[in-house]
Amino acid sequence: MKPLHAFRDEFPVSRTHIFLNHGGVSPTSTRVVDAVHAFMDSTARVGRPSFDDWESLATDCRERFARLVGCAADEVAFVRNTSHGLSLLAAGLDWRPGDRIAAASSVEYPSNVYPWMDLEVRGVAALDVIPVDEAGTVTVEAAARVLRPETRVLAVSSAQYATGAVTDLAGLGQLCRERGVLLCVDGIQTVGALPLDVKAAGIHFLSADSHKWMLGMMGIGAVFVDRSVVGSIHPPLLGWRSTTDNFNFDRVHFELLADAGRFEEGSLAYPLIAGFAAALELLEEAGIERIAARVCGLVDELGARLERLGCETAPVPEERRHMVTFRHPDVPGEVLEEGLAEAGVVVSLRRGRIRVSPHLYNTIEEMERVADAVAALLPRAGRVPLY
Repeated sequence: MKPLHAFRDEFPVSRTHIFLNHGGVSPTSTRVVDAVHAFMDSTARVGRPSFDDWESLATDCRERFARLVGCAADEVAFVRNTSHGLSLLAAGLDWRPGDRIAAASSVEYPSNVYPWMDLEVRGVAALDVIPVDEAGTVTVEAAARVLRPETRVLAVSSAQYATGAVTDLAGLGQLCRERGVLLCVDGIQTVGALPLDVKAAGIHFLSADSHKWMLGMMGIGAVFVDRSVVGSIHPPLLGWRSTTDNFNFDRVHFELLADAGRFEEGSLAYPLIAGFAAALELLEEAGIERIAARVCGLVDELGARLERLGCETAPVPEERRHMVTFRHPDVPGEVLEEGLAEAGVVVSLRRGRIRVSPHLYNTIEEMERVADAVAALLPRAGRVPLY
């Protein structure tokens, strides 16, 4: 199997920066660039499209995503982004009078809050807020206290964007099975970084864009819709592709597909799918278990070094996985972010804390350099503080 360090050459950003913001917008690999360019170049040169080839490309991409998350290809549909996917469920589920939704709206990214708030505002379903612990984690115990007999959907993120706290999806899945609740997951902060089996975890619906941990590109992602719930979700957007016999344009025959394909209403974004497929190919070659081991190891290394510098880190070491956030009591987060940027380190500032999210091509040496860059920004005895 190809060693992980060999993938570094596919990320030109690694030659000029220490890029540690894969929880934001990841740099594109040359493999993805080449795939998109090849598709568009072929279109420009040949002119007449080969829909068979294009559909084969889309099928390959769906199958790769399905293998990554542990489902069947016919349970996967393409979406523009995570928000698009989550909104399909919110707008399309066959809501009943009295239905309720449970979500941790105080810590979730807006994509996993606003669709549910909209339902409450419009009187479709009521929103119950799940309290979180000090680490900002949605625990099984907290969710259990909030769920009611009327709760229809539990909406969570696989990991919190601001803290990196990873959610116990298997525990929540078991809770939802016991309570008869649908488990909806915003998966963008772990898919591509940590292993996931949606079936084993008891997830019914998952949405994830490709531009973060999947190392893809903006504008293309995928949703998993468990076949047991497809019939309960009416597509909010409809078109020729949503139906059976969908390539027979001369026949008017309105019958919705019985699988996730019903959520693809029209012509697909084939150039973006070409890039998405290339990104998923890279992840498969690297192996998600190896990726997780590398990323978590890098985070542990950096977290320990930051703590020795007097930084407050989160999540706590025993709960830390693929992201670490930190702050220093003597230096504002904005100063740390700006100073790291000047040192060529790309991170993000989330809720006053620096968030670090490495990937498979980052190295231990880079973690050492980041810690050194942070140390250089800290005030020393007898030196005027930097703020």
